Amino acid sequence: MIFADKLIQLRKKAGWSQEELAEQMNVTRQSVSKWEGAQSVPDLGKMIRLSELFNVSTDYLLKDEIEDVGGSISFDEASTLRRVSMEEANAFLSVKAMTSKSIALGTFLCILSPICLLILGIVSEIPEYGLTDNMAGGIGMIILLTLVTIAVAIFISSDRKTAAFNYLEKEVFETEYGVSGMVAERKAQYNRTYTRNNIIGTSFCIMALIPFFGGAMFNDENELLLTIMLCVSIVLVGIGVVFFVRSGIVWASYEKLLQEGDYSKVKKENQSVITAISGVYWLIATAIYLGYSLSTNNWKYSWIIWVIAGVIFPAIIIIVDFLGKRKG
Repeated sequence: MIFADKLIQLRKKAGWSQEELAEQMNVTRQSVSKWEGAQSVPDLGKMIRLSELFNVSTDYLLKDEIEDVGGSISFDEASTLRRVSMEEANAFLSVKAMTSKSIALGTFLCILSPICLLILGIVSEIPEYGLTDNMAGGIGMIILLTLVTIAVAIFISSDRKTAAFNYLEKEVFETEYGVSGMVAERKAQYNRTYTRNNIIGTSFCIMALIPFFGGAMFNDENELLLTIMLCVSIVLVGIGVVFFVRSGIVWASYEKLLQEGDYSKVKKENQSVITAISGVYWLIATAIYLGYSLSTNNWKYSWIIWVIAGVIFPAIIIIVDFLGKRKG
C-alpha cells in the first residue's frame, strides 16, 4: 500500500476532513489533497508530525511493503468500508451535474405555480373582464397543481437516477487510489463557477423587490398592476433560486466524495436526525401554507409563508447540528 492510500485511511479513521488535517499540519488543504492524490510527498518533518498525529511509525508511512499499523489504530473497521472507484466517482459527478438542471427546473416550476392564481384572482374582481371568482380560482388551481405535479415527477425521476449513490451521503466510505485527488482538483476548478452563480442568484433575489416597489411608486391603487409586478418579482426570485440550486447540487457532489463540509463523518452521524426533522418541518410548512391559503383565500400574500419557512429552516439545522456535536 502506498503512502497516499495509507494517509487517506488514517485520516478517515480519525474522522477528519482534509481541511481539519491541514489545520493540524499547518499546511493548506491543497497540500493534503496532493499527498492523498499521490501528486507529492510531505518532507521529513511533516512525515514525523503525521506519525505523531496518527500514532503510527514513520516506517509504516514511508515503506510501501509495510501493511500493518505499528501504533494503536486498528483498520478492522476501515477494511469493511465501501470503496469508491474512479469509475463510480465519475459516474456520480456526471449524474449529479445532469440532475442539478432537472431539480432546478422543478424548483422553478414550484415557485411559478401560484402566479396564474394571483393574476386571475385580481382579474375576477374587475367587472369588465367577466371572470367569476369560481372560474378564476378553478383555472388558477388547475394550473398550480399541474405545475407542481410536473415538478414532483421531475424530483422523483432525479431521485431514482441518483438512488444508487445514496450511501455517499449517509455512510462513511473509502476512495480508491487517485479518486480524492481527482475530485479535489475538479472542485477547485468549479469554485469560480460556484461563487459566480451564488453572486448571480443573490443579485436576482435582491432585484426581485424592484418591480413590486416600482409598481407601487407608479400607481399604488392599481391592484392588477401591483399583482403583475409581484408576479415579476416571483419570477426573478425563481431565476435566482435556479442558480443556487444548480451550483449547490454540483458543489455538494464534490463534498460528498471528499467527505467534507456537511458530509464529514461527524455530520453523517447526525444526518438521520436532520433528515427526520427536515421532513417533518416541510410537511408542517406545507400544511400551514395550504391551510391558511384555502381558509382565507388570501393566495396573494400567503406565499410569504414559504419565505419565512426558508429563513427559519437553516437556523433549525444549525441548532440541531450544534446539539449533535455537543452530545458527541
